[in-house]
Amino acid sequence: MSLLRLTFLGTSAAQPTLHRNLSGLAVKADADLLLFDCGEGSQRQMVRFGTGFTVEAVFFTHFHADHYLGIIGFLRTLGMMGREHPIQLYGPPPARRLLHQAVHLGVDTLSFPVEIHELKDGDRVRRSGYSVQAVGVDHRINALGYVMEEDGRPGRFHLEKARALGVPEGPYFGKLQRGEAVTLENGTTVRPEDVLGASRPGRKLVISGDTRPCTSLAQAAKDADLLVHESTFSDDEQERALETRHSTAREAARVARDAGARRLILTHLSSRHDTDPSKLLGQAREEYTGPVEVAHDGLTVELPLRD
Repeated sequence: MSLLRLTFLGTSAAQPTLHRNLSGLAVKADADLLLFDCGEGSQRQMVRFGTGFTVEAVFFTHFHADHYLGIIGFLRTLGMMGREHPIQLYGPPPARRLLHQAVHLGVDTLSFPVEIHELKDGDRVRRSGYSVQAVGVDHRINALGYVMEEDGRPGRFHLEKARALGVPEGPYFGKLQRGEAVTLENGTTVRPEDVLGASRPGRKLVISGDTRPCTSLAQAAKDADLLVHESTFSDDEQERALETRHSTAREAARVARDAGARRLILTHLSSRHDTDPSKLLGQAREEYTGPVEVAHDGLTVELPLRD
């Protein structure tokens, strides 16, 4: 997988504002386009920010209305665009019941199959070159975070070693780089480990969904390239955070710090921080020394390959 790009479609908590839509995150993984949550208005944000509509799968963190009602209109739009191949919908129980209702709302039938899957903590969805794992988190209702992890990549190809072993340039180089052994014309077998360095870890993206800071997510986010964590409230709203089972920016930063995450992006902001999230950013930076920023609608981030 060469491309891993995030586009924040909505960064507001509970209700939309003039500047922020409801929860939605588009992730482009090479040819795949995934959505994580689909709040009301997500499809308009996809048009606005140019993500395209070729979504293969939608992963819902939970089923509070602000995280999933946008799927109703989005599926109808896909139908009007002539989609024929299936779309996969994933989420914690009661995903089957609620998403079935959403799919069949109204009198129009869809022109393509919608396949609904319920996930629990630890379940992993395999896709080409990467996986998405569900992580149980701490919210008012059944909720999941997600870990998107790229498969490990072969080590660097050592041209000089290959030449010294008599490997001719061309297709054999490609086979060795893909981890395949080759047999030369003189009968010598050259194995990938003869010409490749140590394997390199893939990238790791962790998305919290709505949650209190919790050990399960911190463990899942160990050494993540990026942790996207909700930060609905500031320090002076701690009581409200406890009541609603959300996190403050400071608490999100502590999760990133404890996990050893390489980068932190805060999202899912209360409307009181709509246009000025500086308080959230300042409190997060007191706990976490790595790169941290507050997401805004349309923010696009590409995660580079690891060395």
